[in-house]
Amino acid sequence: MRLRTRLESTLKSATDSRSATGKRPYGRAFVLSHTIHFARRVTGRGLAVAMLTTSLTFTAIPTMAQPPAILDSYPPGYIPPTYVPQTSIPSNVGSTSPAAPPITSEPEVLRVSTDGTLVSVPGVLQDLLRYGGVPSSVSQLRLMESQQARVAQVAATCTVSVQIGPAQGCGVIITESGFILTAAHVAMRPGKIALVTLSDGRTVRAKTLGMDRSVDAGLMKIESNQNGGRPWPHASLGTSDDLVAGMWCIATGHPGGYDADRGPVTRVGRILRVREGAIETDCALIGGDSGGPLFDISGRLVAVHSRIGNDVAENLHVPVDYYGKSWDRMRDGDAWGFLPGFQPRLGVVGKPKTSQAIVETVRTGSPAEDAGIKEGDIIEQFGEVVIRDFESLQAAVADTMPGERVSVWLSRAGSRMRLNVEVGRSE
Repeated sequence: MRLRTRLESTLKSATDSRSATGKRPYGRAFVLSHTIHFARRVTGRGLAVAMLTTSLTFTAIPTMAQPPAILDSYPPGYIPPTYVPQTSIPSNVGSTSPAAPPITSEPEVLRVSTDGTLVSVPGVLQDLLRYGGVPSSVSQLRLMESQQARVAQVAATCTVSVQIGPAQGCGVIITESGFILTAAHVAMRPGKIALVTLSDGRTVRAKTLGMDRSVDAGLMKIESNQNGGRPWPHASLGTSDDLVAGMWCIATGHPGGYDADRGPVTRVGRILRVREGAIETDCALIGGDSGGPLFDISGRLVAVHSRIGNDVAENLHVPVDYYGKSWDRMRDGDAWGFLPGFQPRLGVVGKPKTSQAIVETVRTGSPAEDAGIKEGDIIEQFGEVVIRDFESLQAAVADTMPGERVSVWLSRAGSRMRLNVEVGRSE
């Protein structure tokens, strides 16, 4: 009761203070959200805080230490995945269900679903929620809480944790057959096996497909025959054309990594601005939220989490429209572009006009030098890719992610050896 009283007084003071300063009206959501954060910090004793889940309840997230080497490879702004100890895939993950339908080879077309997460908005709230208004009464506040709780409940069903090796991010299921949207820097590259943990705690296998790294958009698909023939819970798709500054929005994800006792965490915020290639919000995001979904207040998926600004409450999201524009290419496993400031780098120059990948120069301070690669070495294999010439080496490096550790087989003075290199990134 005291918290509700505090919220009511905050609504009034937020309105008064913002009117006096002349700042944009949709900034008032930030005052309200920080009042909630403060109340939790006092009782949480130093725990990092997640935003509102349902009807004024809270979830505390312990801060997690992460390996510095891989985090240092991320350019400023990108939400890094959370890293977890590497474990083997359990034998029961991805087991075939006898009731599952046969696999079809026809390419799937992306269709807008009306039976996914769509939630009707009460008429009295439509303008307030669309244009970023502040509840003017306790009854409006309660209606707003109820709407947020309803969206949070359905959004959680299609929000998934994605683990690829030791890296853990998020994704969102968008079709009955199990296609998942995520961030390109979470998916890493096509053909990788991912462990996908659903909201009910089940873990299934998926495979990464294509990605447009220039906008940080990635796609993966849950492997067939893992749901007893039933459709996967999935999100209803929206469009960034419908978004306006000030609109209320809801972000879900697994901040700090998947936690079976907590499940997906919901945070409420507002659209700050909509621009070409990105949507900016004040929903608080941290490591582990990468690739998670952003919903409008009707429960439609409008974007995927990508980058943060100078504050955890200044975040950039990939508009869902970009996935639709490149759907065929990503579905077919095509990968292209580079994240700004995220181009992989080995640091060697090849000897020209040769039919082998002969190293002519090793850059000082480069990942190649750190790994022990020397001038005159002939690189024969990079990771799982057989190297035929220097062009094929360049292509293999371009298909990795900065911070990724790769085994390199090479020939030196007639002897074959293996070195381990941590891929760097171009500045």
